[in-house]
Amino acid sequence: MNNALEIRELCKNYKDFALNNVSFSLPMGYIMGFVGQNGAGKTTTIRLILNMIDRERGEIKLFGLDNMQDEQKIKQDIAVVFDDTYFVDTWKVREVERALKDFYSNWSSKQFNEYLSSFHLPLDKKVKELSRGMKMKLMLAVAMSHEARLLILDEPTSGLDPVAREELLEILSKYIADGQKSILFSTHITSDLEKIADYITVIEHGSIFYSGTKDDLLERFCIVRGGPHDLTDELKKNLIGLTTNIAGFAGLLPTSEMKHLAPEIVTETPTIDEILVSISKGGNHYE
Repeated sequence: MNNALEIRELCKNYKDFALNNVSFSLPMGYIMGFVGQNGAGKTTTIRLILNMIDRERGEIKLFGLDNMQDEQKIKQDIAVVFDDTYFVDTWKVREVERALKDFYSNWSSKQFNEYLSSFHLPLDKKVKELSRGMKMKLMLAVAMSHEARLLILDEPTSGLDPVAREELLEILSKYIADGQKSILFSTHITSDLEKIADYITVIEHGSIFYSGTKDDLLERFCIVRGGPHDLTDELKKNLIGLTTNIAGFAGLLPTSEMKHLAPEIVTETPTIDEILVSISKGGNHYE
């Protein structure tokens, strides 16, 4: 399987934070959710992918090319959408193309105008007059009008209402439909990923906790709940993010350990949110 993105043993050190041997890959034609709490290392990883900051060690390849040696070629084939617009506030929507098209050898005016029309963007409104949802659609129109094979999205749905978020997810699903494009989607709104992501990479304190298919992630763990007397020392050792109160306990458990559970303990399939909350509380580290 061809990969749009491959990261191997990536390291970056700051005074109070370190990215530790981060490795994961995104196959071509799929959407990967990139998740973790604030400060886990998501934005640092994205900046390293874009060669915006220097790394201590590791390798990053996009479409099989080194992100440093082949930077100019690679950046013709990627597009980035951050959580806020980088356009000049006083530009009118119709003026955005004139300012940006010369940066891309594969720019398509026809495609751009088709996106403006299908997204119902008002051509004569200034960027500063657009709603947050409209700004996001404008950034996507630019991103998708030069045949980018990899979209990197950093919190694009933050602050959007549910209708605008649903529209964005539909746009992204259509964009990868030909199997030749991929999306790395960093977000805190994991319910969006549960709808459209094929792969999930979870980063915690600068290290990869899990990277693989979304279905495999949800199948590898379960939420367990039981009474105070059901919490054995063996179970406690295997639980991630254990919480206890007078009524009992709850925690995240690898499904490989379910065979040791007493019949009275309740098990549930976790959401991505529940997995993130559990690993943020610490305890057993899953590899």
